[in-house]
This record gives sequence, C-alpha cells and structure tokens, in this order.
Amino acid sequence: MLKFSTKAGTLKSLEPCVKKSKILPQYVINTGDLFSKPEEIKKEVQKEFKVPLIVRSSASNEDTEKSSMAGQFLSLLNITPENIIDAAKKVYESYNDKSTDNQILIQPMLKNIDMSGVLFTVDPNTGGNYFVINYDDTSGSSESITSGQQADTSTCYIFHGKKSGNAKLDSLVEASEEIIELFGQKNIDIEFAFTKDGILYILQARPLVLQKETACIDKQRQTLERAYNFITTGMGLHPYAQGRRTIYGVMPDWNPAEMIGIRPRPLASSLYKKLITDGTWAYQRNEYGYKNLRSFPLMVEFCGLPYIDIRISFNSFIPKDIDNTLSEKLANYYLDSLAADPDKHDKVEFEIVFSCNTFDLPQRLKILSEHGFTQQDIDTLRNSLCDLTNNIINVQDGLWIIDTQKIDILDKRREIIINSEMDDISKIYWLIADCTRYGTLPFAGLARAGFIAVQLLKSLVAIGILSERDYQNYMGSLNTVSSQMSADWQELSQSAFLKKYGHLRPGTYDITSKRYDAAPEMYLGGQTEAASREKEPFALSIGQYSAIQNEMINQGLKGDVLALFKFLKAGIEGREYSKFIFTKSLSHVLELLAKLGNQYGFSREEISYLDYFLIDKLYSSAADIKTAIADSIAEGKRRHEETLGITMPPVILNPADIYTFHMPTSIPNYITLGEATGDVIAEGHNKDNITGKILLIKAADPGFDWVFSCDILGFITAYGGANSHMAIRAGELGIPAAIGVGEKVFNRLSQAINLHLDCANRKIEVLK
Repeated sequence: MLKFSTKAGTLKSLEPCVKKSKILPQYVINTGDLFSKPEEIKKEVQKEFKVPLIVRSSASNEDTEKSSMAGQFLSLLNITPENIIDAAKKVYESYNDKSTDNQILIQPMLKNIDMSGVLFTVDPNTGGNYFVINYDDTSGSSESITSGQQADTSTCYIFHGKKSGNAKLDSLVEASEEIIELFGQKNIDIEFAFTKDGILYILQARPLVLQKETACIDKQRQTLERAYNFITTGMGLHPYAQGRRTIYGVMPDWNPAEMIGIRPRPLASSLYKKLITDGTWAYQRNEYGYKNLRSFPLMVEFCGLPYIDIRISFNSFIPKDIDNTLSEKLANYYLDSLAADPDKHDKVEFEIVFSCNTFDLPQRLKILSEHGFTQQDIDTLRNSLCDLTNNIINVQDGLWIIDTQKIDILDKRREIIINSEMDDISKIYWLIADCTRYGTLPFAGLARAGFIAVQLLKSLVAIGILSERDYQNYMGSLNTVSSQMSADWQELSQSAFLKKYGHLRPGTYDITSKRYDAAPEMYLGGQTEAASREKEPFALSIGQYSAIQNEMINQGLKGDVLALFKFLKAGIEGREYSKFIFTKSLSHVLELLAKLGNQYGFSREEISYLDYFLIDKLYSSAADIKTAIADSIAEGKRRHEETLGITMPPVILNPADIYTFHMPTSIPNYITLGEATGDVIAEGHNKDNITGKILLIKAADPGFDWVFSCDILGFITAYGGANSHMAIRAGELGIPAAIGVGEKVFNRLSQAINLHLDCANRKIEVLK
C-alpha cells in the first residue's frame, strides 16, 4: 500500500505502479542543496533535460491530510535548464517554512495538451460518492483549472461505478480508481492532463481534505436507484397531460431553487408544496384561461431535491380552448426546444413558450412554421392568446383586480386568527388555510399579471418602440415594496420600520432564518442613509405613444395606451405587494411552529425537519402531539441526511442523468445597464460588511430587501430569472445585478476577491 508524502515523493512512488496513466520524469532539489551546490544541480538538470521545464513547489507542509495549501506556493512555467537555479530560488522564497527538509520539483513542460484539469474522487462539498472533474479542453494549458483564470471550463459528475460515455473522462476515472486502490484511500485530489495523442499524465495526487464524512455508497446507490425508477415512470405517457415525455428542472415555473434552495429542509419544502405547488398554482392558471392541470403536483422531489415537472408546466401555459391535437404538438415542440437547449431552463417563458399576447408575438410565432405547424395552427394559437391576454389585462374588470382585493382580505383575517383564543395548532392550520385562499392564490394571479406586464414591456423593446434604456427607466419609476422600504428606511424610526417590515426574513420558508425584528442589529445596524442613485425619468414621446396605440390595434390588444400602462404598473407593483402581504402570514406560521416546538422541547433547528402536513393531521385528530412531532423530525432528519450527499443536474432529460452529468453554465440575466467594480462578499452578510461591495447570494427572495438599505455596488445570484423578485428590485433601484448565473459560475465567482460586473456588455470579469 502506497503512502502520500510530498508532491514529488508521491509522484515518485506512483511512477512504477500505475498502468492506466503515466508520470512525467522528475528531478528533485532538496532545498538544503539549493544554496550549497547550485552549479552541480544546474549541470545535472542540463544533462537530464533538453526541453523547457516546470518548476513546482514540493514543501513538507503541503498536500497533507489536513491541509492542501493549494496555490499557496509558486510554480514557474517554461523555464530553460540554464535558468533553473534562479527559478528554484524563487519557488523556495514562496515557502513560509524555510526548512532545508523541503523539496522543489522539476519536470518537463507537457506539450500538445488536449485536456487538463482536476479530479476529486469524492465530492468535497457533500461527501457524495462522485468523481467530480473540472476540466479545460480548449486552451491547451496545464494550469487553466488550478489557476482559476479560465472561464470556459467544464465540470462533470460521475457517480462511482457508472460511465459517462466520454472516452477520455471514463479512462480518467479508471486511472483514478487505480490510484485509489494503490493508496487504499477514497478521498484523493488528482491533477491530470491528456496529450493530443491520447496519453493520460498524472501531474499530482494528494489527499483530498474533506469537511464532511464520505457518504455510504450502498445507501446512496439505493437512494439514486429509487430516483431513477421514479423518473423512468414519470417520463412515460400520461392520459391527462399532453407530450410524449417530460423533463425535470430546478428553475422553470415557480423556481424552487430560488425560493427554497436546491436542498431544502422538509418544513420549507412541505410548506412550499402546501401553499403553492400542490394545487394553488394549477387553480390560478386555469382561472386565468389556461389548461386545467388541477390534481397534478408541479413540484416533485428526487432524494429530497425539488424539481419542476416541466411537461406539466408547459401544459399549463396552453390556452384552455386549444384542442388536444394542437396542444400535443405545442407540448412536444416546447419540450423538444428545451431538450435542444437546456440552458434556457430559467427563461422558458421568454424564449420557448408562447403564454400571452405581446407586441412581437407574430414574429416569434414564425418559428412554429419550421416545426410542422400549419398557418391555421399558428392563427388559432395567436387568437387564443389574444383573448386570454385581454381578459387578464383589462383595467375595468380584469382578473388581476379581483386578486388585488383578495390580498387585502388576508390582512384582516390574519389579525383575527392571531388574536383569537385558538390553540397554536389551530392557529397554524387556519393561517395556512387563509394564506392559501387569500394569499398565495391571488399572489399567483398577480404574479401572472406581473409576468405578462414585463413581457409586454420587453416586446416593445423588441419591436423598437422603446429602447433598452427606456425599459430600465420605466422599471426604475415603479413604486414597489422595495422602493417604499428604502424611503421608510430614511424616514421612520427603527421601531416604526420594524413594525412594518419586521416579519421579513432572508429565507421566506426557513424557520431557522431570523426575522428582521428578531435580529435588527444583524440586518439593519445603525440607521444610516443609503447612497441615492441617479434615476432618469420615464416619459413616452408623442411618437412612441402613437406607435404603441397603432400596435395595440394591430395586435388585437384592447384599450388605449393609458390603460395599458395602468395595467403594466399595477401588474408589476401588485406582484411585489401581494408577496409582501402573504409572507406576513407565513412568517407568523413559522413563529408559531417554533413556539409549538419549544412547548414540547424541540428547537427551531429540529422543527426545520418537520413535515408541515403533520399539522393538518394533528388539527383533525387526537394524536399524541409530542410523539408525532418527534417521529416526523426523526424521519425528516434521516431523509435530509440522504439529500445532503446527493448532487443532480439542474435539468434532467433522461433518468441516467442523475448518475453522470455536466453542470451547465447558465446565461445570466443582466439587470440595468450599469456596472460595478469592487470587492466580493459571498457570505457572512450583515450591514457592516456588505456596504461598498458586490454581494453574492445563492438564492435571494424579498427577505433580502434589507441589503438595499446598504450601499452595495451590485449583486449576483446563482438562481433566479429575468422576471424574479430580485430582478425587479434591482431594476427599480438601478443596482447592477446578474441574476441566475448558475451554480458552476457562482462557485467560481465565490473564490474571487475583486470583480467587475458590466451589465451593459453582459459580462463578469474576475479582477483578482
């Protein structure tokens, strides 16, 4: 059994043993000899090598079981043998331990590189049994991955015992399995390179430092097998849904990745199902003129990871008066389009689905003629979308008006329940019942209205009546909860501010996330005025007004320009307001659940593993409450522990994707035309340390509004779409933002010290 030692020592021990890879020749300098006999070393190196060299660190305190010190010390490339001593001394100077026991490793520079990168034999973030391979097959460099400077890289996950179908990656896995066997150790970090003639070289092997124990592979295999079987069944035909198959994604339609995270605890997940994705979503959509998908859950879970059933989502965007034949063609076209370009999974309503009438709809619909749709099919769809949209946007009796009135009812009923003499379980039950009927149901309708409003605005840009700057100026002119919050921050006392906004929390569905009023010092700190941002006023010219009126007539949109813009304003502002109101009820529910848990000896942390649906059972039975809660928590902890070790792709096209997949690079949604350059802060958010920085938030919802009271330069999120709440807020406040950059890019940016965010040119540059 081999043992890890220094970088040079480990490679030397591997050289005679590996059969499925190769080790480059090496010359090792003991640092004690570097100054005592430099000429002798130089002569030996000149004799040994006639090609450019790489001079690498091989310190005794590097690559240990407890710390890799990756990137800590210097490596020098393309060094001629004549200059070897100067280069070696520079590497030595980078050591923090100047002991003479250290080494410096010299090897020939590898040429004609076809692919290079780093492989982890275990997922270091989760302890999952995956080979995680981050590689570059475009630059020809051996250091593009380790240096972190190459943006266009790939990340592949391969579950142990599975094949990817890529010859190079599979041969790399086989070589890694050989190294695992040689060392008798499962957690190894391997640096590799393939040359253009297909030869695999191992450039480094060291212990992979883990913060979490490696998951039991047998349990993970069983868990994934259940998911595989579930997905296989789910992808079959369904008699009440159109489409020959389905696709699963974490971002389309109600975006669970943004709202509850990709690994939510059971309470957050079950509350989200109860309030929105089990029935509310379908009821609202059908009421607004789309197909009836009631009884279909929109969100499903694989190993505790939430996914949207995209076939069901796509069906729900088809107008209810479209017949089954055309519905089937549409569903299959939508699914095939997403399968051909999965990176659009967070933009399906903007770039794939036709869900409402817009000013550019005739141009957008032309693509259907290239996919087997007749002109009659296209006209039928257009007419249906026209009628559906007019029913929604009408400012006299449009569906959104009724939903706005329902939201105000919720405010009154909530206070009645909270001030009643009911027990806590009954209060929770009725708060959720009312929150569903008078909160999330109208919110879903207003969210639909808000989305249509944004689509209409963007389509005015698409046909050239409005400019992109006009669009940004209009968004900045809105008076949403966020703008009112910023004004109140400057005008109200802290106690008055917290009375109005204290129910908010960064994790809307997370009981462990503290409310504003529970930790004002964390979120608000000393009440100082955030820097004001210059806003350009929005105004239509006479020519724009006339052009829009003409286009409304041409596209069959009823009303005049004033009515249209009244709807646009009400739709976008109403969505934000309705969410603000319904989250009050949800926030009270979470506090009552914490109180209930405390009554029976359970902490907030423990209650976060509770399945909310137990409350429905406890309300209608005489069960032993403490035992029932304890059992639910225990089961929730067990299931969530399984979830933590599992990684899946954001889009699942076929069941095998859960075993081997590439993490896609999402195309961000850039908000405003501004730019920001500054230091990055990716965690530890509080008022004191985010001011003047670019903020990275994995998934943000309105509970993060407190960050806008600070003078942040800009922000970046891993999840979220162009129409998400945080996108609306950024546009309204004029803050440069990149929404939904994807997990892979987000993780890379999290390692940066300094960034340049340029929204106008749609790019993010790592400066340091």
